[in-house]
Amino acid sequence: MGKRQPEGPPPAPAVQRVRLRYTKRGRLRFTSHRDFQRAFERALRRAGVPMAYSAGFSPHPKVSYANAAPTGTGSEAEYLEIAVVERCDPGELRSRLDESMPPGLDIVEAVEACTSDFTDRLEASEWELRLDGVTPAEAGRAVAAFLAAESVEVERQTKKGLRTFDARAAVTSLTSAEAEPGAGADGRGQEPCAILRLVVRHLTPAVRPDDVLSGLRATADLAPPVPAAVTRLAQGPLDEETGTVTDPLAPDRDAPLVATAPGGSA
Repeated sequence: MGKRQPEGPPPAPAVQRVRLRYTKRGRLRFTSHRDFQRAFERALRRAGVPMAYSAGFSPHPKVSYANAAPTGTGSEAEYLEIAVVERCDPGELRSRLDESMPPGLDIVEAVEACTSDFTDRLEASEWELRLDGVTPAEAGRAVAAFLAAESVEVERQTKKGLRTFDARAAVTSLTSAEAEPGAGADGRGQEPCAILRLVVRHLTPAVRPDDVLSGLRATADLAPPVPAAVTRLAQGPLDEETGTVTDPLAPDRDAPLVATAPGGSA
């Protein structure tokens, strides 16, 4: 017997791919990736986006998610890609989708995909860690001890059990500073508060901000009295000269300019 096929015509082919940047802000940082997927697929339907669908007996919209931040962390730089069966203006598409999403899960940028798989460009992330109850001096000593160590072994419970790995190898920069007075979201502006800025490569296994906090505890006994407030500020290509994380959508944004330049180059 031949392979059973679904009844009806095959799904319409995709004619355009659009890459989106979205945020997780405020209380919505506690949204799990699965919760976001459900909210986003509802927004696609509400906004009337002409989505491309997979073939088979259980068609699903063609959405590719990239390197989602852990539940409980905020983010200004989450990315995904959608495929559509009718050409759309990226700016108008972004606006319609953003209006259909809950506040805090904000669609902030849309760019037509003009290059190959952009997930390969997500090489590193920049994080901000707010340590309420920790003085800048304490944080500075812990950062110095962490950076001075050749390796910092930490443990994390994974689906495959307890795993030990080096949290130091992935960290390209780690700095500390004092929070601005009154900057606390919970009104505790009079308490000491240190801000850590962290740039970490996306290696295997992935090193997360909580792994670095475990490393700071292991190397310098730094233990904030309340959980750190963690926000991803950027993710994308790592500029080796400056140590900064750059925009992964820049090649797509610049591609039409390159294509129309005299001689086919910028």
